[in-house]
Amino acid sequence: MERISSLQNPKIKQLLRLQTKARERKEQDLVLVEGAREIQLALSKGYRPEQLFICPELSAQNEYSGLIGEVSDEIKTELSLPVFQKLAYRESSDGLLATLRTKSHLLEELVLSKHPFVIVLEAVEKPGNLGAILRTADAAAVDAVIVCDPLCDLYNPNVVRSSIGCLFTVQTAVCSSQQALDWMKLHKIKILAAELKASQWYHNTDMRNNTAIVMGTEADGLSPFWLNNADERIKIPMRGYIDSLNVSVSTAVLSFEAMRQREFR
Repeated sequence: MERISSLQNPKIKQLLRLQTKARERKEQDLVLVEGAREIQLALSKGYRPEQLFICPELSAQNEYSGLIGEVSDEIKTELSLPVFQKLAYRESSDGLLATLRTKSHLLEELVLSKHPFVIVLEAVEKPGNLGAILRTADAAAVDAVIVCDPLCDLYNPNVVRSSIGCLFTVQTAVCSSQQALDWMKLHKIKILAAELKASQWYHNTDMRNNTAIVMGTEADGLSPFWLNNADERIKIPMRGYIDSLNVSVSTAVLSFEAMRQREFR
């Protein structure tokens, strides 16, 4: 097995570019993933590994050490501790990194249940929020997350990290708002727009059938496009001094209300 101990190695330079540059990830169709749990989730959902990088000083201590044996020796490379620490972006790492082939994330590839529940995000900007919403979507068994006109890269390392690998477990599509609207009309999905000035409480809204919640940015909320095309506008009660929640928290509140309603359908 090859061992790399120099930061000047071309493979290490490539990994650093993948970690920091969205254009590099897009051009190479690769994403750098840290952590055995995240890598294992990705492999279980059909992501193809290109390279597995192992830091023996750290990987021997993690509970997913069996993952190393599941991957072909031909794509394994050992990294010295200093080199691995240069690449790692988690405070406590388990010594595993992998480059994975990315997916296309097309609307037409989504597979829906009989009565789908979908999260739609307009112009999401912060990777941490996107990752947290994907984690919620996994927990609430959401059919899909549709990211419209995104301002951040779906494969940003912070999305992977904050989603704890749920980027790989949740069906996700990336498209324009118009494409998402056309797709939802085709599938007869009711559109609920989350809006601070709405008159309808979310808990008084029927979410038991084909439903999508559309979430905007914290700074600007939803654009007129979604407000004008929504079937209903809903809001979350706010009883304190502030008038809104973090978008990932708001999405969780609405998603688990939908899940609660569907328990009794």
